[in-house]
Amino acid sequence: MGKLITIVGNTGIGKTTFTRELCRAGAFATGLEQHIERPFHVLFSQDLHRFALANQIDYLLLRAEQELAIRQGSVTGVLDGGLDQDFHVFTRLFYNRGYLTGDEFHLCESMYRFLRVVLPAPDLIVCLVAPLEVVAERYARRNREMEIAKIDDLMELEELLDDWLSSVTDCPILKVDASLDDLGYAQAVEDVLAVIKNF
Repeated sequence: MGKLITIVGNTGIGKTTFTRELCRAGAFATGLEQHIERPFHVLFSQDLHRFALANQIDYLLLRAEQELAIRQGSVTGVLDGGLDQDFHVFTRLFYNRGYLTGDEFHLCESMYRFLRVVLPAPDLIVCLVAPLEVVAERYARRNREMEIAKIDDLMELEELLDDWLSSVTDCPILKVDASLDDLGYAQAVEDVLAVIKNF
C-alpha cells in the first residue's frame, strides 16, 4: 500500500509549488487541486450560494479518489492540500461565510467522516507556515483566474487550519518555514525528503 503525504497551508502560501518541487526531487505519485478542471468550480465562483454544496462534494470525492489511487499503488504519493484541509478549512470557511446552509455543511461533514473511516489518515502532514503578510503578498501576485477564498479570508483560514491541526492525533505533522521567497524550496524539500526516508 502506498504511503500518503499531504501538503497543507494557507491559500497562496505555495502548496502547489512545494508539491511539484518535492515530486521533482523524488519518485512520488502526485495529486493536485485541479481548480480549472473541476465541473462546479467556475459555477461556484459565479454563484457562491447555489453551487457551494456541489463544489465541496465534488472536491471531497476528488480527494478521496486521489487518496485511494495512491493507497492502491506501490509508491508514496503527495497531495497538494487534501481531503482533510478541504473539509476542515475550506468547507468550514464556506459555511461560516453563509455559502453553505447548516444542513449542507452537515452533509459534507457526514461524507467526510465516512470517507475518513474508509480511507486511512495521511502518513505525514507537511504544513507550510509563513507570516500572514507574506501569504497575502503571494496571494495577490499569483493572480489566478478564479479565487473563491479572498485575501480578506486569509486570517480566518489560518485560524481554521490551526484549529484542525491542533486536533490531529493520528499522524505526524512537519512544519516547514515557507516565508523565504525561495521558489524551489530547496532546503525545505531536503528536510521533508529526510523525514520520508524514515517511513
